[in-house]
Amino acid sequence: MRTALFQMNIIWENKAQNLDKLRLCLDLLQDKNVEILFLPEMSLTGFSMNTDVTAEKDDYTLEKIREFASRYGIGIGVGWTKKGEDSLCENHYTIVSGDVAPEDGGAGRNGLIESDYIKIHPFGYDNEDKYFRGGDNLSVFRFSDFSIGTAICYDLRFGEIFTKLSERADLIVVPANWPASRVMHWDTLLRARAIENQCYIAGINCAGMMNAKNYSGHSVIFNPVGEMIRPTMILDINNNIIDVNSYNGESEDAILIYDLSNDVQKIRTDFPVKNDRKPDLYNTL
Repeated sequence: MRTALFQMNIIWENKAQNLDKLRLCLDLLQDKNVEILFLPEMSLTGFSMNTDVTAEKDDYTLEKIREFASRYGIGIGVGWTKKGEDSLCENHYTIVSGDVAPEDGGAGRNGLIESDYIKIHPFGYDNEDKYFRGGDNLSVFRFSDFSIGTAICYDLRFGEIFTKLSERADLIVVPANWPASRVMHWDTLLRARAIENQCYIAGINCAGMMNAKNYSGHSVIFNPVGEMIRPTMILDINNNIIDVNSYNGESEDAILIYDLSNDVQKIRTDFPVKNDRKPDLYNTL
C-alpha cells in the first residue's frame, strides 16, 4: 500500500490557505501512485482552542476533503473540529476513500467516509478539555491490504486504546500537533506502541512555528518490530526531492511516501506475544 504522510506547516486558523497547500500536495502525488494520504491533527487550523472560528456545524472541511478525494483518486485522512450540541466541541479525524469511479475501473467508493474518530483524551494540560469533549468509540476500517485504526495526538500516552485497536488493526495512524519540546516522548511512544502491539504505527505531525509554538515534525512509520521504515521518497511542497538518507525529520511541508506490505500476521505468528496476555486478570488487579 503506497502511503503518504504530509508533515504540514499549518497556517494558523486559515482553512482556505491550508486547503490550497493540500491541493499542491495532491497535485504532486498525482503521478506517484499514492493510495492514501494522512494529514496532521486539526489539519486546516492548527491546535486552536478558538472554536468560535475553527469548529463547524456544516462539515465544511469534510466536504472539501471528499471533493479532493474524488477528484484525485487518493484516500485522505483529515483532522477537523465539530461544534457540539452544547458549549463543548469534538476533535475529529476522518478518513475518506479515494478510489476512482467505476467507469475508470475503480470500486466507486470515491469520496465516501470510511472512518470517523473522535479524540478520546482531550489534552487537559493545554486546556483542550475546556473546549472539547472526549469520544467514546474506536474506529477500524479496511483499506487496500490493511485494517487501519486511528488515535489522535495525546491518545498516544494511553496504551490501553492501542492494545484494543490492535485486536483488529494492522496499522494505527496517529495524527498530531506534538510540540518540539516533547519530541523525545513522541519518538519513544510511537516505537513502543508498535513493539507492544506488533502492528504498524504511523505518526503524522506538523512542523514549524504555529501560534508561537514550535513543532518539530518527526513524522514516521514504525513496523511491528519497532524498526523505523525508510521512506521510498520525500518531497517538499515545491516538488524538490529531499535526500532520504540525510533527512532529519524536521522539514516543513514535507511529503513522505512509503510502500507498506502487510506482514503483521506473520510477525505475530512467529513471535506470539499476544497469546500470553491475560486481560481478564488485568481487569481484576
